[in-house]
Amino acid sequence: MTQPDDAPATGAAPPAGGGRLATSTRSTLLGAMFLMATSAIGPGFITQTTTFTVQLGAAFAFAIVISILVDIALQLNVWRVIGVSGRRAQELGNLVLPGLGWVMAAFLLVGGLVFNIGNVSGAGLGLDAMLGLDPKIGGALSALVAIGIFLSKKAGVAVDRIVVVLGLVMIALTTYIAITSGPPVGQALRNVVLPEDVSILAITTLVGGTIGGYIVYAGAHRLLDSGVTGPEHVRDITRGSVTGILITAVMRIVLFLAILGVVTGGAALDPENQAASAFGQAAGEVGMRVFGVVLWAAAITSVIGASYTSVSFVTSRTGTSDRTRTLLVVGFIVVTSGAFLLIGAAPTTLLVFAGAFNGLLLPIGIAVLLWVATRRTDLLGGYRYPRWLLSIGWVAWLLTLYLAVNSVRPVIDLFS
Repeated sequence: MTQPDDAPATGAAPPAGGGRLATSTRSTLLGAMFLMATSAIGPGFITQTTTFTVQLGAAFAFAIVISILVDIALQLNVWRVIGVSGRRAQELGNLVLPGLGWVMAAFLLVGGLVFNIGNVSGAGLGLDAMLGLDPKIGGALSALVAIGIFLSKKAGVAVDRIVVVLGLVMIALTTYIAITSGPPVGQALRNVVLPEDVSILAITTLVGGTIGGYIVYAGAHRLLDSGVTGPEHVRDITRGSVTGILITAVMRIVLFLAILGVVTGGAALDPENQAASAFGQAAGEVGMRVFGVVLWAAAITSVIGASYTSVSFVTSRTGTSDRTRTLLVVGFIVVTSGAFLLIGAAPTTLLVFAGAFNGLLLPIGIAVLLWVATRRTDLLGGYRYPRWLLSIGWVAWLLTLYLAVNSVRPVIDLFS
């Protein structure tokens, strides 16, 4: 993907003015935050949030808050190690253990390919709900939009701006539905402190859905392409990592409240598409159109995030030309879109396998980065890594092991 024309070179001295970032770099940092956030907010995000809200009601608020805290602990470490070292996750993996980085890349590429079929499918369904287009036609048109973005002269700037705009559109429209549905906010707030029900499954599912697979690396790898690297940018890296999670959290919360208002109002949701049904119950025909816009925005930004990040795992930031990287991203989108047009959607079996790959990658990738911060500080340019950050990182890593075990179980069930 072509970098912004005014992106600072890797290893460049910090900008003048007390380390204050230039306007263009601040814009790219904002884009990295939203790339991470919108990569997480895909069709699966909407489905998961709706399903658990219907099952747990207001008690789901507790699971949301706990998952946010775990996400922040992991994302703080991922962004800081990658940002300070100036190396991508797979490059660090190969330095820790030769070949390990390529294993990470293989896991992520397989998972990214299959899940991107689901993202294209979601984009098609979004245009169907929004405009009444056939889902296959909508998916193909959405893929062409994504390809056009990456082929633009300033692809980096285009990606940054589009994910920010669409991210804000999703949040604004879902907030409108949340206000319309009239959720019991007080009851939800009480459950944050005194939950009526605690679901470990919900917490682990949310963590995996928010930072699993390629998502945890999306913003950090984009940060490297912007040139915001090195110990002198730790403050900006930290702010970006936390803000990215908080953007995702805001969308999760307003979507939860929108569905909660409908559920507590006694409406019966269509089991075939609970999210669309909830939006329709809250605001009628307008609600259905709004759902279409939200689903399409969630899907198209996930197509962008999955394609960009997956390719970043099989290319070098300095050794791969912009043209080659762009062609690989376009090829990634073409392959996944072609698969969607042939099969209609990602088969359940493939999605299960992809989920297992993503679940296995998370503890491997996090362990590599935490190992670098613990034992390979030479890769951080002499930066003194905070012990408190390492501690919460390793504790959160234990949860990723639980996620890995749970991601493998469905695969075993397929053959039992």
